Amino acid sequence: MPNTRRGFAVPTSRSRPIVAVATFLAAALALFLAGCSSSDDSADREVIDKLRIGVIGPSAVLSGPVGFAHSRGELLASLKPLGVNAVEIVNFPNGPDLNQALVGGRLDVATYGDTPALVAKGSGLATRPIAFAQFNLNAGVVVRDSSPVKSLRDLAGKKIGVPKGSYIDRYLRGALAAEGLSATFVHLYPADQEAPLSSGEIDAAALPNVVPSVNLGTFLAKGFRLVDSVYGNHPNLAGTSVTVSSDTFLAKHPDFAATWQRLQADAVRYAKAHWNEFVAFEIAHSKAKPEIVRAAANPASYSEEAFPAAAVTLLTGTKKFLVEQGSIKTDFDVDGWFYRTAPAADGAQAEGTAPR
Repeated sequence: MPNTRRGFAVPTSRSRPIVAVATFLAAALALFLAGCSSSDDSADREVIDKLRIGVIGPSAVLSGPVGFAHSRGELLASLKPLGVNAVEIVNFPNGPDLNQALVGGRLDVATYGDTPALVAKGSGLATRPIAFAQFNLNAGVVVRDSSPVKSLRDLAGKKIGVPKGSYIDRYLRGALAAEGLSATFVHLYPADQEAPLSSGEIDAAALPNVVPSVNLGTFLAKGFRLVDSVYGNHPNLAGTSVTVSSDTFLAKHPDFAATWQRLQADAVRYAKAHWNEFVAFEIAHSKAKPEIVRAAANPASYSEEAFPAAAVTLLTGTKKFLVEQGSIKTDFDVDGWFYRTAPAADGAQAEGTAPR
């Protein structure tokens, strides 16, 4: 049974724009780096022993094919040759909070949305994606059934609840920009949006609809009405999630990325071959109704490749948008950011490509 504990939440203003997240991260970077030590709990420790994995969500559960593999004991078995004797899952309410723990050396690896990962990298956080965990992530906007709003255009100048700094935030901003519209964003986590939407405090809610976060499907089942979605209206704005580690950790443990990539490929292959079992695993760890989780589960959003072309295209588009919006302070080469590995000529594992 893996050890679990909750993440360290940092209060976030409801009115903070996404660009402020980048500024905050830049300042937090110096603070946390100054506070990092070379203790046994730091990212540069000689022996991993306990691998600390950060995730986003209300509970400390590793989802997806790798999480399914973890439930069968295969994650620890695969990593044990690297000196991993235990796995700890640490959950956070959003990406910016997770970034602080990663740069502070309190995490070794993390799986979360592309937007906070990109913003962090553009703010100076020394990270490397070792694989895409999932891609083609859906999201959508709902309103009260009695609302006069019929489409996204009707939300011009209105208040929309959205978890700022997330891939849902990026989708909403991109969708509004495509229509030449603007709206007032109110920072709310998906779990906190139902009451203000029902009362009229906000006019709409932007929500994820991807396993395990199927809030959009849950809202629709409760009678709220869909007015826009990634899959239905803006497929080019689909999100991705990445598994990221720090330069420090990867330099200290050069075989880790390749081992994780092989593990993920095997895990995806197994999950697709045992799809009903995999979905049952996700249902068991979700508070949503089983039929909502089943409807959101999409085998095409997982790949045995660490960096599938479709996911790279989506992430590249997201980075371009964030640079144009000023959310990424320093532009960077996406392909050079990826920690790609390849078998050496003699069959031994080659090290990852050097940071650019």
